[in-house]
Amino acid sequence: MKTYTIKEVGEISELTSSTLRYYEEEGILKGVERTANRQRIYTDKHLSILRTLKCLKGTGMSMQQLKQFFLYEEKETEHLDEILDLLNGQREKVQRDLAQLQQDLDKVERKICYYKDIKAAHTAGKKLPDWSDYKNN
Repeated sequence: MKTYTIKEVGEISELTSSTLRYYEEEGILKGVERTANRQRIYTDKHLSILRTLKCLKGTGMSMQQLKQFFLYEEKETEHLDEILDLLNGQREKVQRDLAQLQQDLDKVERKICYYKDIKAAHTAGKKLPDWSDYKNN
């Protein structure tokens, strides 16, 4: 079994040592062994947990939800409904967030077109465009 130091896990996961210690204190990273010198020893299982954690956290999942998810995972066969409810709820949140981001991106794109056209009109000495021609709500 391959093992890793806290520094190696930090580099692989792009997380700070203090963040790794925090996840351990919060009970998300369990079973972190120690050397005789009290240095933490991580395994591939810890790296897998951190990949999942970063993914879920990236979707906006709260620390409480993350802790609950990993608690459910410890006895996943007993908590399949809870895991699915949590993940389905997060998927719905991400879908709403994506829809809002798409609307925001569309507005930014319209603004870019508008200001490019202002620049072109100004350079050519033509009439400046009207924002109402670019609005989409």
